[in-house]
Amino acid sequence: MAEQHTPRSLIVTLYGAYGRTPDGAPLPVAELIRLLGAVGVDAPSVRSAVSRLKRRGLLLPERTAEGAAGYLLSDEGHRLLADGDRRIYQRPARLLADGWVLAVFTVPEAERHKRHLLRSRLGRLGFGTVAPGVWIAPGRLHQEALHTLRRLQLDTYVDLFRAEHLGFEATAEAVARWWDLPVIAARHEEFLAAHEPVLRRWESAGPGAGAAAPEEAYRDYLVALDSWRLLPYADPGLPADLLPDRWPGERAAAVFGALHAQLRDAGLAFVRPGGPGAVVSPG
Repeated sequence: MAEQHTPRSLIVTLYGAYGRTPDGAPLPVAELIRLLGAVGVDAPSVRSAVSRLKRRGLLLPERTAEGAAGYLLSDEGHRLLADGDRRIYQRPARLLADGWVLAVFTVPEAERHKRHLLRSRLGRLGFGTVAPGVWIAPGRLHQEALHTLRRLQLDTYVDLFRAEHLGFEATAEAVARWWDLPVIAARHEEFLAAHEPVLRRWESAGPGAGAAAPEEAYRDYLVALDSWRLLPYADPGLPADLLPDRWPGERAAAVFGALHAQLRDAGLAFVRPGGPGAVVSPG
């Protein structure tokens, strides 16, 4: 299946990679259109996606120092990106040193729309399903779950517990029930099919190739990051002994890590041509 890169997702990815400057300067609309145009998004689509992100409270309109129309991240947008940095750029230690965290929730029938929101958010945090209203994840995710549920004002419906799996089936068999491992593996394989050849091409070009071709480095990096950034949420980072043989997650993480190291900074020359190069490094 071909990868899908929506304008809204690419804009969020752009701000995560390059939009957090030390001085908090907004990105001009004209620059957003130029930078998204480099990955195939036309100007009307950029404007429409920016409007949706503004309505969601992630972007705020702000004039640049030169008086041009632009957008900067809201406080909420900064928090979401900071939360994402830990997942996206830090490969998890695939251990259960903290055991499991259980999220047990009950939602009154009159508020059943929040039941769907809870399931959706827990799933996006990497939780698996033990039973209706009982979700599980590696214990290291409990703080992120706590923060997310409070931010969405869903914490009043949920209790969080530390847990240890004691039976009655082997934990690896239980894990295969709690998560749809073939679907997660397929997403890693899709990422590898799209982006491992890109890495091999840059490696063959040799050191410094990205600096010599900043637009290409920017384009390849932004698309790879847009593909990768949801995968660490789908894959909770389970220990290898609980996963099927030849699990592709480690290889996918290594490919993204190498692309990040080789292309992210090289793309800055295209993002800020002739201007200040510093951005807040996410990883």
